[in-house]
Amino acid sequence: MAFHDIRFPATLSFGSLGGPERRTEIVTLANGFEERNTPWAQARRRYDAGLGLRSLDDVEQLIAFFEARQGMLHGFRWKDWADFKTCRASQSVGPLDQSLGFGDGVTTVFQLSKTYRSGEWASARVIAKPVAGTVRAAIGGTEVGEAVEWSVDTSSGQITFTSPPGVGAEITIGCEFDVPVRFDTDLVQVSVASFKAGEVPKVPVIEVRQ
Repeated sequence: MAFHDIRFPATLSFGSLGGPERRTEIVTLANGFEERNTPWAQARRRYDAGLGLRSLDDVEQLIAFFEARQGMLHGFRWKDWADFKTCRASQSVGPLDQSLGFGDGVTTVFQLSKTYRSGEWASARVIAKPVAGTVRAAIGGTEVGEAVEWSVDTSSGQITFTSPPGVGAEITIGCEFDVPVRFDTDLVQVSVASFKAGEVPKVPVIEVRQ
């Protein structure tokens, strides 16, 4: 079991169906009231790669990718076209998109993350697979340069500063990111006749924890 640091063809994931899934446990009491709880701190995303297929060449490309990952055995990167940037979909990535916290004069390593807000409530999501070349960072509102003042591990999503940010200095970042996933099936069934007629195979993909 391993993770292959390769992205599922973005042209095939475009048009796929999927998104975040939560797990909520609900117990209905005798008086009709409910108790709700969740064992998951973060959502887990699911997709259907089959819906992005448009030609028999796409099917061939999918099968090649599936075989190289040995079905469910190895993970890979997935571009979620509905949520792949730390900023709004209509905007460009910037160094002030997301706050990672504040410097304490000692810590040099920070985990990339994205916060989703609605009203007074928020949920933070760990970004484990940033896209190389898209990460930008700032300390105290001033952008700092990659390689000179920081580096990022695109396999874990951790950013390391060459010197610890000063006490109280806000660390902010922006980037594009992928979702670490695997196929959720060891079987891909394709009928050339039915595909030409407009039917596509179901190819479930599920996010993996790292």
